[in-house]
Amino acid sequence: MDAKANPYGALTDVPGVLVGQAERIGDGWLTGVTAVIPPPGTLGAVDVRGGGPGTHETDTLAPGTLVDTVDAVTLAGGSSYGLVAAVGVQRWCEEHGRGVPVGPGVVVPVVPAAIVFDLGKGGDPTARPDADLGYQAATNAAGGAIRTGCVGAGTGAAFSISSLKGGIGTASIRLDGGVIVGALAVANAFGSPCLPDSGALLAAQYVEDESLRPRVPDPSEAAAHTSAPLSGDQLNTTLAVVATNARLSHPQLGRMASAAHDGLARAVRPVHTLVDGDSIFALATGQIEPRVAALGSWPGAAEVGGIAAVQAAAADAVTLAIVDAVLAATAVRTPAIDLAAYLDRYPSARPSAYPHRPPST
Repeated sequence: MDAKANPYGALTDVPGVLVGQAERIGDGWLTGVTAVIPPPGTLGAVDVRGGGPGTHETDTLAPGTLVDTVDAVTLAGGSSYGLVAAVGVQRWCEEHGRGVPVGPGVVVPVVPAAIVFDLGKGGDPTARPDADLGYQAATNAAGGAIRTGCVGAGTGAAFSISSLKGGIGTASIRLDGGVIVGALAVANAFGSPCLPDSGALLAAQYVEDESLRPRVPDPSEAAAHTSAPLSGDQLNTTLAVVATNARLSHPQLGRMASAAHDGLARAVRPVHTLVDGDSIFALATGQIEPRVAALGSWPGAAEVGGIAAVQAAAADAVTLAIVDAVLAATAVRTPAIDLAAYLDRYPSARPSAYPHRPPST
């Protein structure tokens, strides 16, 4: 969809966080890159749960390493070939003076990355993101509304079991005291976001605003997405970036990344399988001390409660981001070998919020 105010909020609601995307569609292409660029000095962490991950520089985010901060996060299609997109994002960061100073006028940007499997979704398995597409995504980075659906790293995304088109989704949760937790997800799972009997979204119950809650599709609409998996061997991966303006330590941020996986488990079944590379990055800009009403009279109760609230919100934001990705996705016809010729959109998408504009390939 075109960039507009998202009904569930956005990752860019966290002050200073920018998102840029670039994609190629047609002539064998159906893939892209999403770059998340936080403010300088942002802490980073990651939690990888899937059995088939494709990642770059995630070891730098482990506790006890030399550098705790990240300059950008790159999400890309193209399987492991797409990891080269991070080189383009790193080049953009270098041009803008973002990175670890290692000498007079010299910086080394820290740009961890992860990929989804979408090889051949557009028909040509050699049409995959490169460093230039990563650079373009970083160049497009901006605050405000985020394009969602079949864009960026979600361009070729799909749910294997339900034969549904996946894509990019985003959401945010606002807590007391000005703390914001946002998420951006690339929904590209082996599992399904739908209940097997009715076709209703697993995560619909977590959409508190009834006006934004996805409806249950009628039986004729749901049938194709409850019993017709894509043909051929499927490799997948759902990725997410969660960010907050709360002040967290590096271990606390790592726990936030871990908690965010609970949001994925609410929205897709099964998750973290051998053919998924599910990975979630967490970012903390450190602008606000997280506090909530004290859990007790003991010292530090308010701070502990605030940190726990941030971690819980990370899971909620990822759940809503997956819902958003499903509803924002558009159908696509593809000549891809060993895939269904038609990847459908979820039948409950709200026309007023998510106009149906299928890309042609």
